[in-house]
Amino acid sequence: MSVLSSVRLPQWAGTLAVKAAVFIIVMCCALAALLGVLVHVQVTDQTVGQARELALSRLTDATQAYEAGDSLLPGAAVDPEGLPAPLRALAARGERGTMVADHRGRPSMWAAGPADGGRALAVEVDYAQQARTIEGLDRAILWSSGLAIGATVLVGAFAVTRVARRLHATARVARRISAGDLDARVDDPRVKDLTRPQDEVAAVAVALDTMASSLQSKLLSEQRFTADVAHELRTPLTGLHAAAELLPPGRPTELVRDRVAALRTLTEDLLEISRLDTGRERLEADTEDLGALAERVVRGSGTVTEVRIVRDARVETDRRRLERVLGNLVANGHRHGRTPVVLTVDGPVVTVRDHGDGYPEYLVAHGPQRFRTEGGAKGHGLGLTIALGQSEVLGARLEFTNAPDGGALARLTLPWAPAPEGTGQD
Repeated sequence: MSVLSSVRLPQWAGTLAVKAAVFIIVMCCALAALLGVLVHVQVTDQTVGQARELALSRLTDATQAYEAGDSLLPGAAVDPEGLPAPLRALAARGERGTMVADHRGRPSMWAAGPADGGRALAVEVDYAQQARTIEGLDRAILWSSGLAIGATVLVGAFAVTRVARRLHATARVARRISAGDLDARVDDPRVKDLTRPQDEVAAVAVALDTMASSLQSKLLSEQRFTADVAHELRTPLTGLHAAAELLPPGRPTELVRDRVAALRTLTEDLLEISRLDTGRERLEADTEDLGALAERVVRGSGTVTEVRIVRDARVETDRRRLERVLGNLVANGHRHGRTPVVLTVDGPVVTVRDHGDGYPEYLVAHGPQRFRTEGGAKGHGLGLTIALGQSEVLGARLEFTNAPDGGALARLTLPWAPAPEGTGQD
């Protein structure tokens, strides 16, 4: 396992932050290496050139003294010990040259030229000081490059961190909006301060806030429209219901009463959904025995539904809302599935399962959607929508899946009721 993979990054650090940090480090190292090589080559060439000029100047003086028969200056000799072989060969061919080589553990600059008899006249110049200067320069380049890279990485990491945190905050708000929190806003402080330059992150934040405001306005308009329509329909439907009750018995009367009842149910469902959308529902919690409540729901539904109590539980809930959730789930199982429909209580978890074709794929993946049904199913798609909304009011979790051996499976997980003081709860 690599070191990077074993390091736990903070939440705001994602692929962008890692890539930016790696890019900054690579560019800093490349720039430092390039500058270091250029400085090293320039200074080394200058130092070697000065030493070469000095050595050649002394070789000229030594050649003049040798040809005049005078004694040679210190550092000059014919075929001296330690003269590099390439220079000795060069002098034997009648040419002059210079070369840096170690002699007796110290660096020296050699200059050699031809002498009589195929020998070499050479001059040795101490090169230790120049070598130490170049070594010191190399160390200074390494230290300064390391410090520059460290400082640049810190500054770059700070800048990338600020951008990454702002992007992470924007993404977090986007997730809240997608989850239904239309009041969520980024409110980037850079946007509010008009004296500061606006960058791309601020532009994304403004676009997201504008989109959320527009979406919220449209949804509120739709909710108000739905609520207004439902309210306006209640009065004429009440009159229709009363008039239908006065009709003489017969098949036409039954059809009229059935349609009027369906319209009243639809209107009440729309009103309930509008209340759930606007968040006006208030919980009236009490402690209930879940098994007894489930049996009461099945009896009230008028359906043949099997109730299995694996483990009873006492839960703190709103009885009316919980009965509404379970009643809708049972009714949905009989309307869209096939018998047997089984309601199971296992602690705070209630499951309702039928043995039909199961939930549609869109419902399992994204949850129920109002006024959407598939496969020729009857209904308006409001029953499961209301069940999901009421379960959220209860603080419960409602999940829709399909059983491995076929059939739709709805699982409702309720919070436990707090145990009375001085007692325990299994």
